[in-house]
Amino acid sequence: MNWLRRPATAWTLAGLTMLLTAALVPLSLAARQNPFAAGGANVVISLAFGVVGLVVAWHRPRNPIGWFMLALGPGFISQIDSGLYDVISYRLGHQLPLAPAVLVFYHVSEPGLALLPLIILLFPDGRLPSRAWRRAVSGYLILTLADVIVQAQMSVYAITHHRTEVDTSGQLLLSNGVYGAFFAPVGIIFFASWIISVGYQVVSWRRASGERRQQLSWLLAGGAVALASFVAAAFAGAAHGGWQVVSDVLVCGVGALPAGMGVAILRYRLYEIDRIISRTLAYAIVTGLLVGVYAGLVLLATRVLSVSSPVAVAASTLAAAALFNPLRRRVQRVVDRRFNRVRYDGERTVEAFAARLKDAVDLDTVRTDLAGVVSRALEPAHVSVWTARNSRSR
Repeated sequence: MNWLRRPATAWTLAGLTMLLTAALVPLSLAARQNPFAAGGANVVISLAFGVVGLVVAWHRPRNPIGWFMLALGPGFISQIDSGLYDVISYRLGHQLPLAPAVLVFYHVSEPGLALLPLIILLFPDGRLPSRAWRRAVSGYLILTLADVIVQAQMSVYAITHHRTEVDTSGQLLLSNGVYGAFFAPVGIIFFASWIISVGYQVVSWRRASGERRQQLSWLLAGGAVALASFVAAAFAGAAHGGWQVVSDVLVCGVGALPAGMGVAILRYRLYEIDRIISRTLAYAIVTGLLVGVYAGLVLLATRVLSVSSPVAVAASTLAAAALFNPLRRRVQRVVDRRFNRVRYDGERTVEAFAARLKDAVDLDTVRTDLAGVVSRALEPAHVSVWTARNSRSR
């Protein structure tokens, strides 16, 4: 199976995800549905799994978690596309090619969600904890295979007996009848497997230390954001009116789970996550402040001072542009103080050293002080200072 763990395979799955995403728009329009309402939020989640899976599979090809996440990307979107295809074929009455095959594929791909509990359980190194867990996972996979077989049998029965009525998502209405007696307990078992996987990782986090505890912290942080987003989206979706749009936006937060897992697997400081968070937060704050300043100046000029609209807009734009750099520097400094202490403390250390250097006259003192500053600011394993005559190592 090592031949599957190649960059070409990863990029093929990533390309398939993009193609299936592009197909969502025409399929939604043909099914007389809004593309975002039909699966916009699911597309965001799928792309999150696909992108993180691609990065993890590229950097850690022996870790199965990256490949599982990479497979979930096209898996989720193909589920949406095939459901829309079913709606066009069997609900709207259009005779599309390969409609029976797509109907079967839609249902046999549903158990693909069973990968999620496995991804959580295998985190972060892709290995099962013990032989007992291997037996439990084997039973879980057998149940998943049974689900696939029943889904396939149900789809074939519906096609051969001309009972292909589907709902607005492409799901066979037949699944709510006799087959519901099988799907209901299977769904409960799948949900319980999620709880067991998360519970195991919570216990592991309490017992862990060092780097592994950091990795599990990222998993739990991403899972907490994903859970909060999902619950908030569920409450918003239960309301009426424009709250459905809010629900669709909130559910995109589920993508925090693969994002947190990807950062943890690729090591805490691989992409300088502190710097990324501080920069993102700083630019978000600056954008909000500048938008407020821009809107305030436009309203002040047009409503209070009665300046013509083009002149007011131009002056407000110039004022916002002039404020950008000084405001960004000030906000970045404040944000670094709270979210990126490594950079903030390092800058303070270097500034203090520069101030002392102005009055320094002894070369040995300068060398010692410089080595100490570098050690405190960068925390390297070894520091060496060379001068023209001799060197001092620390």
